[in-house]
Amino acid sequence: MSFINNDSSIEQLKKWLRAEAARLGPGQRLPSTRWLVQTQHVSPLTVSRALAELGQEGVLVSRPGAGTFAAQPRRERPANPADYSWQTVALAERAIDTGGMSLLADPPHAEDGISLATGYLHSSLMPLAALRSALARASRLPDTWERPPAAGLHGLRSWFAQQAGASADAQDVLITSGGQAALSAAFRALVPAGAPLLVESPTYPGALAAARAAGIRPVPVPTDRDGVLPGHLAEAFARTGAQALYCQPATHNPTGTVLALSRRPAVLGAAAAAGAFVIEDDFARWLSHHQRPPAPLLAADDD
Repeated sequence: MSFINNDSSIEQLKKWLRAEAARLGPGQRLPSTRWLVQTQHVSPLTVSRALAELGQEGVLVSRPGAGTFAAQPRRERPANPADYSWQTVALAERAIDTGGMSLLADPPHAEDGISLATGYLHSSLMPLAALRSALARASRLPDTWERPPAAGLHGLRSWFAQQAGASADAQDVLITSGGQAALSAAFRALVPAGAPLLVESPTYPGALAAARAAGIRPVPVPTDRDGVLPGHLAEAFARTGAQALYCQPATHNPTGTVLALSRRPAVLGAAAAAGAFVIEDDFARWLSHHQRPPAPLLAADDD
């Protein structure tokens, strides 16, 4: 068994893994990531990317919790084999850059105006007396000072689940500290560092900042007055190999567009054909001045 040297690249590691998969035969387990890092003298990120690329090529199959295995020849495999290689890459090392968050965290203030960038009320507009009264009442409740569940209060999770549709329940909901935290958690969980993330063009600047802070590469997809263009979306999935789409189907920021009902099946179909996730940002569905009731969640149409 030969090993690659300290100057090994992803291509060299892929070459070694191809040879090892051929030597072991279909269905046989390949060495662990830790073993490859130690013996092949490469970084975990190099191993993750090599495994992901070989998974896309059909050489290897990654099974979460079990390991990586030599794949069956293509003619012997089912037409749509499950590909979990993205999960391996999603746990790779990440470069952190929070510079893009500065505008959201500390928006510029004009002497004769109030910034609307953050969504927080100016102190002059806050009902301080009512807030103080509510806080005083809440502080006297018996369970106020107990440790809350890590996933969030069950009642609050149930409320969000009801808004999402009949198919959701509290177990489908995770409470975060805010919108940026939710985007960051979703991006980091589903998109590998260095990988593409499809976004509507234009899109919410905070989402771009969260993606770039995670080392993710946003790829714009054109939109018009009816939302993202399905044909361009399908082409972008095919061209980039992206595993996720970030979108705002209802009351899009910054255009205010609502995704046309006729386009919803095509958008979901393009993502399904690519085996990709749809990250739906539904921050403003209830803020529309024109649509009553608001458009249903895109997730409601996804079986």
